[in-house]
Amino acid sequence: ARIWDSESGAVIHSLTGHDQEITDTAVHSSQALIVTCSKDTTFRVWDFRTSIHSVNVYQGHSASVTCAVFTAHHDSIVSGSDDSTVKVWDLRNMRTAISTIQCDASVNKLAISDDSHHTMAIPFDNRHVRLYDLQGSYLARLPRRSQPGHQRMVCSAAWAGDDNPANLFTCGFDNRTIAWKITLDHDSHR
Repeated sequence: ARIWDSESGAVIHSLTGHDQEITDTAVHSSQALIVTCSKDTTFRVWDFRTSIHSVNVYQGHSASVTCAVFTAHHDSIVSGSDDSTVKVWDLRNMRTAISTIQCDASVNKLAISDDSHHTMAIPFDNRHVRLYDLQGSYLARLPRRSQPGHQRMVCSAAWAGDDNPANLFTCGFDNRTIAWKITLDHDSHR
């Protein structure tokens, strides 16, 4: 992966180390951290907070790591994989995942809300989106029985602020974007 200066077009940094193709990348919202995911079953967190740049390699998936997202207010990162798992990791301890969610299909993408609940939305090929908390507890499935949903694979999800009429947006291979208003009683799911 390369980091480019958008004004000059010059390469600022080359991030080397993955053994196979890079599948996803993300940046931390408030810290100088970048994550890269790869088909080599790892993801790497590149730390640019000091003049001596470092990289931490996270291992724990048995297939391609397809996505990773930093949590907004915690020192953690969430990764998804073709091994049908989602794992929550502590950025200070990369040895083992804090929690693991076993899914029934590969995880293509995931999104985490910026609110205090840090609700995780995981879109799936079966037209559904499942919601979990960071401890791995199942919260809900979209669509619910009374709501229309996607007709084909859901390929992405994104959270907006709670002050919006809708706070979760999903898009799918059915050429539709659906806006959802998610309100969960997190205490009842613990």
